[in-house]
Amino acid sequence: MRFKLQTGTQACLLLLMHAVQRVAGLNFTQCLIDIVTNANATQNLAGLLDGNGNPVSNVSDATAISYSLCTSVCGTGREPFQWPVFSQDFSTWLLPNLALISQLPFGAQYRLDNLMSAVLTVGSPVLAGYSLFITLLNSRWINRRFNQSVDYPNSDFAVSILSSLQQVPLRLHPGRFPFLIVLPENGCWWKWFSEFVNYTHTWSIASATSVAWVVVAYIMNVINSPADVYTSSHSDGDATGSLWLWLIPIVVGWLQLSPKCDFRRLQAAYSHADQHAHIWPAGAHMGTPSASARRALTITAREKDVMSPDELLTPPVFNYSRSLRWASTADTVFLMFEMASEKAQNRIPVTLGSDWVESDTSDTIHPSNRCGSSTDIIAYCTEPHGVVHRSHWAPGVFTRMAIASCASLVLQWGTVGAAFMMAWFTPTTRMGCRSLSYLLFGVTSTLIWMLLLMSSILAHYSAGYSHRKVRSARVALVLSHWLRWAGKALAVANSIWLVLACAFVYSSFYNTCFCNSSVVSRGEAAYNVIIETAAQAAQLRVAWIGGLIVACTSSFFFLGLMNLLLDTVLS
Repeated sequence: MRFKLQTGTQACLLLLMHAVQRVAGLNFTQCLIDIVTNANATQNLAGLLDGNGNPVSNVSDATAISYSLCTSVCGTGREPFQWPVFSQDFSTWLLPNLALISQLPFGAQYRLDNLMSAVLTVGSPVLAGYSLFITLLNSRWINRRFNQSVDYPNSDFAVSILSSLQQVPLRLHPGRFPFLIVLPENGCWWKWFSEFVNYTHTWSIASATSVAWVVVAYIMNVINSPADVYTSSHSDGDATGSLWLWLIPIVVGWLQLSPKCDFRRLQAAYSHADQHAHIWPAGAHMGTPSASARRALTITAREKDVMSPDELLTPPVFNYSRSLRWASTADTVFLMFEMASEKAQNRIPVTLGSDWVESDTSDTIHPSNRCGSSTDIIAYCTEPHGVVHRSHWAPGVFTRMAIASCASLVLQWGTVGAAFMMAWFTPTTRMGCRSLSYLLFGVTSTLIWMLLLMSSILAHYSAGYSHRKVRSARVALVLSHWLRWAGKALAVANSIWLVLACAFVYSSFYNTCFCNSSVVSRGEAAYNVIIETAAQAAQLRVAWIGGLIVACTSSFFFLGLMNLLLDTVLS
């Protein structure tokens, strides 16, 4: 009777202690100590487990407790918020990356569009990497085509202009563009326009400092990580650091590629080149006013001229939406230059029936060979049937899209996967709240990329039938709009979720019985490891090093592959 009375008194005291703890906040270590003390008194080992979730026969071997025991004794709340831990982790892991976002290329006409470009980048690293890589591959593609097949005046300027104008939708007039190619008087237009748009927006002290800050902070925190990475403030910090590691290759990649995305500057460049066109000499042989040639290639700024409003937004993350149209326009320009180059190499002048006039040097074409009537000039840049034969889909466009997709997927899932790996092997192992939040971000990011990429494909398909009423094209355009809206809405939510997920880790929001017990994956067999064993610490250390290697390798792979392909663009 006396033993039962003592046992009941101890149980009441234990419940009273944990009632106070619910008000002050959870302390899992103290909770385990109290449970062990009560087990020693009652000889009741139910719910006491070892590090692998197996029941113990000796209370001293207990390092974990079952989920049901955790909620019933420790409570369903969370450990108290600690401002020193939160502020240190936030300023160490998250703040440098948030600051690095400012080094992304913007340049839109309106601030809200610049904000949306940052949201798309953070919300979908796959989309950001895809837009970067497809821009590089497009520049490389058009550069190689011109270098291999075209030897005609102003072709170098044409390549430079086309590569620089991937951030704006181009409108080409096939009936007028041959005048820009053929007439020697228009060489001034090519020269000035190329110089105006070929401004450099690359490394600066601010951008270099921001990138260096993130890199050095990441390296220093990795080096300073203790051998026992089970400590939540360190292991989770490393995971969130790897989660953001994709941002460095994206920022560095854009700085190397130096996209021309300042809307007002591009518009001013076109206006300045247009002014130079007014002084072109006109002659009877030109057969067309110089103003007609000026309007042969224009920068579109009207929504009615595009299938997707995103094509009008100059921040390069929106290049996914206009890459197909740009490739089609660039292919048309190339075919016209190629036709003129072939006829020049065969010593065929513009005017039919006239003789080829030799130039003073072998690498130039005499101006008289490039003059003729309007009909002769148009025919000189087209195939014998009178039109340039081309497909609505530029050659190799889907191959470039596949390469860009693979590179961006490797970058994101290498970094997000590393964070997931670190959280997965943190006791209690398997999927818990932290690893689930990282996985949710990665899956949503990939879904956003798929929705927006499919939207751009459908929009380009419908553009091929813009002058004809085809039901499939109308359906494709409507579906394209819905996919675009859904993708951008998810991007807003996912970017907010990424910041919140990191803040939850730093603020002990996930330090609950539910999250620490990995209930998501273990179900009824869930348990909460409170004291890690040496074997668990060693396993976590291996997973932590493996995750670090995966994250860094994927980032270096993306940057290395990009620099490997960049030489053709820079040349």
